This record gives sequence, C-alpha cells and structure tokens, in this order.
Amino acid sequence: MHDKPHTPAADAPAGCPAAGPAPALFTWEFASDPYPAYAWLREHAPVHRTELPSGVEAWLVTRYTEARQALADARLSKNPVHHSEAAHGKGKVGIPGERSANLMTHLLNIDPPDHTRLRRLVAKAFTPRRVAAFAPRVQELTDQLIDAMIAKPGGAGQADLIHEFAFPLPIYAICDLLGVPREDQDDFRDWAGMMLRHTKAGHGGGPRGGVAKSVKKMRGYLAELIHRKRASLGDTAEADEDLISALIRASDHGEHLTENEAAAMAFILLFAGFETTVNLIGNGIYALLRHPAQRELLQKSIAAGDTELLTTGIEELLRYDGPVELATWRFATEELTLGGQRIAEGDPVLVVLAAADRDPARFDEPDVLDLTRRDNQHLGYGHGIHYCLGAPLARLEGQTALATLLTRLPDIRLAAEPDDLRWRGGLIMRGLRSLPVEFTPDRPLTSDKAICDAESTA
Repeated sequence: MHDKPHTPAADAPAGCPAAGPAPALFTWEFASDPYPAYAWLREHAPVHRTELPSGVEAWLVTRYTEARQALADARLSKNPVHHSEAAHGKGKVGIPGERSANLMTHLLNIDPPDHTRLRRLVAKAFTPRRVAAFAPRVQELTDQLIDAMIAKPGGAGQADLIHEFAFPLPIYAICDLLGVPREDQDDFRDWAGMMLRHTKAGHGGGPRGGVAKSVKKMRGYLAELIHRKRASLGDTAEADEDLISALIRASDHGEHLTENEAAAMAFILLFAGFETTVNLIGNGIYALLRHPAQRELLQKSIAAGDTELLTTGIEELLRYDGPVELATWRFATEELTLGGQRIAEGDPVLVVLAAADRDPARFDEPDVLDLTRRDNQHLGYGHGIHYCLGAPLARLEGQTALATLLTRLPDIRLAAEPDDLRWRGGLIMRGLRSLPVEFTPDRPLTSDKAICDAESTA
C-alpha cells in the first residue's frame, strides 16, 4: 500500500513537530497493533488520503470530532453508485458478490428516503422486546458451547475460543432469530466461515471468489425460505413468529417490501450480525485476559450479582478494541471540506472508528482499559441514521458470553504468547484468527444430549 504525499491539515495542532512520512498501513504488523499508526494520523493527518490494498483511493478519518461529523453527514452517501471511479472500484467496495446476487438493497448501501422506509420496516420486526425475549436462548447456546469445550474428548481444559465459542454462538443465535430451521443452520455456518476466511485473507487483498459463492448460495436459500414463510404466515401467532416472518408481515401492512428487499435485509442482518459479535467476544475476552485487575474486578461484580459493571464494561471493550475497525464505505455526493481537507465529489470516505474511539481529545486516558468508564460515547456501532440496528442483540450476546465464561471458567487464561497471535487482515472488521485458552474443566451444566448437540454444532 502506498500513501499519498500529505500536506498537514490547516487545523493541525500549533507547534506540532515535523510529521515525517506517514506510517505504513494495512500490513501484518499494523494489523497486530494499529493504534500507534492511528495516533500519528490523528495528530498529523486526521483526514488522510491513501491507497488501499485493493488499489482504491480513499480518505481515512481518524479524529473523533470529524468522525462523528462524517458518520452523520448527508453529503456522504452509502450508495456505491456515487463512487467516482466505478469501473476501477468495481468489486472492490462492499461485500463481494452482493451485486450479482441482487442483494444490494440493504441498510448499508442506501440513503433516505429508501433507507428511512426500509429501516422503519425492519425496526417494526427487530424490536427491543423481540431481542429481550431471545435472552434465554442466547444463554442456552452459550452454556451448550461451554459444555462442549469442557467435555471435549482428549482436549478438556484447552480450546480455541474463536472457533469453538465466539464464532458459533452468534451464527446459531442469528439463525434462530431469523427463523432458519435447525437442520439448515450448519449450511449457514459453512457459508459464514467461508466469508470470514476469505474476506480476511490478508491486508494485501485476498481471494474474494469464495465469498461471492457463499453469498450466492445464501441468496438462493433465503429466497426459498422467504417464499415458504410467506405461504405459511397465518400459521403462527405474531408474538411467536421469527424475524423473517415479521419482516414479511410488516410488508403486508400497507408498506412495500419486495422479496428482493426482504432477502437483502435478512442477508445483511446475518452478515453484519455475526462477525461483529465474533470479534466483540474474541477481542473482549482477550483484553480481559491481558488486564487481570480489570478481569478480577468484573468477576467479583458478576459473582455479587451486580450487572452494572458488566454493562459499562461491554461499552468500554467496544471502545478499547472494538469489533469494527472502520465504518463501511461512504461516497461524497458533492465537494465538501472535512478536517481542513477538500473531499472531491465521488471520493470514498472511510471513518476509522478504532482511531476515533482512542482520541485523547474526547476520552481521558484513551489507551487505558477502564471497565468503570462512564463518559463513553464511543462510535463502535456508528452514529446517525446508520447506527447499527443490531447493537442491542450484539450487546446481549457479548454480555451473556463474557459473564458466563468468567463464571463457569474462572481461571481461563491465554495458552499462547500475545506476540504469537494473528489478527485477521482486512479493511472493516478487527478480530483474532484464533484465541488458544486453557482452563480447569468444570462439570457441564446441561445434559449429555445437550453436550452432544453442542458438539455437533460447534
């Protein structure tokens, strides 16, 4: 990746020493710890034009003030049709295969008024009440996966927390919420695993064909599933129906939601809803394992039945090393000025959430993990009209996962040196490829049948 020569922004700090060359971005070393590079950009080039590993040129926004401004600026469109280099960027922005699979009409790719209409319809189905009612199932899945790790033949006391826990938990949870039959959920796990492997194959790019194939298979399945659920919509009470059925019902109440739109919305809820939670759990437990005093504080709080620290703790983990490193693509619909830089019409803009959430101008001691932090208006799930609709579900899963792990496996510890761990290369998400842990096995909570079921899904 080659950075463009940079002229310091007009509002750079007075008396700032000579900046020197920009740090290398999107290398494997950068992936392990991007925060020093982001600190340099915040100070010397808060709105910085660079060439991405894909070859697309884009602006990176790293300071909190400009990041929050950009996330809510109506002049920055989510629709890739506004990209000034459509031919050059074709297939290099967004999710591979979503265009060919006719899955573009989801909330991450559209602007008002279409965004307003679709978000209102999805909000009717994806209600806080529905998420709250789903809590027992999330707890059940969490316990089953921990049971499977404990009872693993020949491997009791050791696990890869990403592959055996953080990855399957949100996949099966979102499948259950959407209404994917249990017998089909392993297919979704395979497709999601393909996406996770290939979209994160390396900072220098990577095979995207596998992702496109998985997207195509998922699209075909969702179309058939939506057709079946529409045909049987009257067989289930509204209070008991799944999310896909609720989406269909919302479209039948005088609002217009086409089958393509329903498929696209179900797809993005699955696609955006699983990897963020994988990384929230993985990054979160990793941070706690590396900060034993904070981990002990949280364990004592949970043991005392106090949920307040768990609530603030999840927000701090989202800020400190969150699951989404960069917000998804935006494109300038007109010339504008951001952080002293002129953004041309059609230019891509990427808000670096990870950098903004460690901005010392906004957060006291931003590089310190403090689970008690209260002034914590982080941008981990975005800001403005595109604020993550699934944030309540992700928080529920994250809180349940961390509380249960720390309770049932109280001495869980890293089974590898931090320098030996590898982070998945990529542009948008931030997460570990694996997280080896050790623990003292406890007795499983669930029945032998539940353990077997969990092993078959894990």
